[in-house]
Amino acid sequence: MPVLADPKDAPPGFGKMVAPASALPDVLPTDRLLAGGKAVPGLRAELRIIPDLRSGLAVALVVAEPIVIVWLAIVLAHPASWIVAFFLMGRQYARFASLGHEAVHRTLFTNKKVNDFVGRWILSYPSWVPFELYRRAHIDHHRDELGPKEPDMALYRAYPITRSSFRRKLVRDATGRTGLKLFKGLVRAAVRRKPPAVKIMGCQVVLVAAFFAIGRPELYVLLWWLPHITVWRVINRLRSVAEHGGLMRSADRRQTTHDVKQSRLASFWLVPFNIGYHLAHHVDMGVPNWNLPKLQRELVASGWVTNDYSYPNYRTLWRAMSSAQPDDQVV
Repeated sequence: MPVLADPKDAPPGFGKMVAPASALPDVLPTDRLLAGGKAVPGLRAELRIIPDLRSGLAVALVVAEPIVIVWLAIVLAHPASWIVAFFLMGRQYARFASLGHEAVHRTLFTNKKVNDFVGRWILSYPSWVPFELYRRAHIDHHRDELGPKEPDMALYRAYPITRSSFRRKLVRDATGRTGLKLFKGLVRAAVRRKPPAVKIMGCQVVLVAAFFAIGRPELYVLLWWLPHITVWRVINRLRSVAEHGGLMRSADRRQTTHDVKQSRLASFWLVPFNIGYHLAHHVDMGVPNWNLPKLQRELVASGWVTNDYSYPNYRTLWRAMSSAQPDDQVV
């Protein structure tokens, strides 16, 4: 992979949000970190330990939460409870996606068969994710971020964009236009009997049957399908562009990946289960989510991650990403 030392060397539409050289000091390797940020072998082995019990409890919680949300909405039967449930169910997709992402990397459980079964049938297919296709594309993403095989190139390029353009994207997501387009593609794939789409639709039939069993089939639409094509699409865009938007292909992960200081509010709505430690994840994708804060602390302690490079919160990053003037934006 070529090293792009200056954002001016990036292709049109890329690199405008790369931090200045002064914010990216050349301080590695150290006695604890290698040149690219990975930990030295002994520490790396420690960071790569997968805590099966903790992962199992997390999966059980993620599965139980939507059941509790739906049950409370039915019991309370108040307009406000339905509204809260709607948004919480949209947020629930972020939790399924975070643990499903771990399964894609085979860092959720040490037993690979268990890891893949849970990743497919418990986390991904019920939440509309084609596990096998996602794994293949996502590994391409990690091998060469923003390179020729980048699966999400269109999502990351051209930032910063104008505030009005950013608003239009979010409105399309919030009103279901983005989600409906993706849903129609999934239906067409299922009609053509593409295996991932058929598996996803099979899981949806089971979920519909479960809602029929409790005598509330309409809640499948209201509290499962609609939150997916609206609330989740907004959350997914906000998180995704905060990971790589406006950056460029580089051997230095600080030029391919944003770093944002984490908060409880962000973890609740946007980046559950430590998925917000995205720079650390790209430095070493073999480190399970539970140990990413430890690797992050090592990166900060070494001086490789600086305050001038990191964003203090997601709001600051989104404002920067929507700060372009109309004449400056690359379409």
